[in-house]
Amino acid sequence: MKTLEAGSLRAEPGTKATGFLDVPGTPIRMPLTLVCGAEPGPLLSITAGVHGGEYPGIEAAIRTAASLDPRSLRGSVIIVHIVDVPAFQGRNIYICPLDGKNPNRVFPGNPDGTASDRLAHTLFTQVIAPSTCYVDLHGGDINEALVPFTIMVETGDQAVDGRTLGLARVYGIRYVVRGRVAGGTYAAAAQRRIPAILTEAGGQGLLSEEALQVHLRGLRNVLRHLEMIPGRPEPVEPIVVLAGLHWVTSEHAGLFYPTIKPGDRVEQGQPVGETRDYFGRRLAALTAPAAGTVLFTVTTPATNPGDPLFAVGAPA
Repeated sequence: MKTLEAGSLRAEPGTKATGFLDVPGTPIRMPLTLVCGAEPGPLLSITAGVHGGEYPGIEAAIRTAASLDPRSLRGSVIIVHIVDVPAFQGRNIYICPLDGKNPNRVFPGNPDGTASDRLAHTLFTQVIAPSTCYVDLHGGDINEALVPFTIMVETGDQAVDGRTLGLARVYGIRYVVRGRVAGGTYAAAAQRRIPAILTEAGGQGLLSEEALQVHLRGLRNVLRHLEMIPGRPEPVEPIVVLAGLHWVTSEHAGLFYPTIKPGDRVEQGQPVGETRDYFGRRLAALTAPAAGTVLFTVTTPATNPGDPLFAVGAPA
């Protein structure tokens, strides 16, 4: 086994280290744990808090880091507890308050860019790119409700795609979306042929015990699936693969009035709500962009041009 390193932090074989990963040119310091196993094996990287208000994933990262014993671990694990620390501290939705960008739209980042670009570059080069497999923990943001779902990207490499689908199966979330968000963590990992999944559970600014347990069980199952810790993965329900994620965004500043909720089945063209101006006048009638399952909706009325409103997962 080699020494495990990320930034200035290092852990020798059979040990665990905690500290911070600094983002050059910014005040951002990401808390992380390095767990360097006593035996050789895969390098699993886990991140949470790319969006700072998605709390069950953050708590799952913290608890998983605390629970892993390097003496019985085969391989190594890097866990970043909170990626966008300024957003976490400021309770910001979607964006890093240092530059107004969504960090999960700028990966693999730019070392000479603004704060989010530098954050993405540091995380990608120090944590994601060296890994054998990668899991990015998410949930609905402070203003979103959702049914749990996992996102993966198909690379065209059958071996990589098979390993990615294997991670998604054992994580235990029913809906698995084959899709790509430009600049996303998992998409950047897939470009490097790293099996990667982005998992969504929880939302609305709550530390839900149910959502937390989804993530904790999922991470345990991934670690067992990769034979990094003893035991077999816990049995989970079969996955339902969805062919794509169809987002609907607002065209106006105003208020959003949905008539759907996460988990609803919709048909293409079905009325699903409307936006209104500050005087209650209709701005736009909203319809489902595709037939499928509503995976998330925004739960706060306030909306601005370009803001997401809801998304539908289309069947494969």
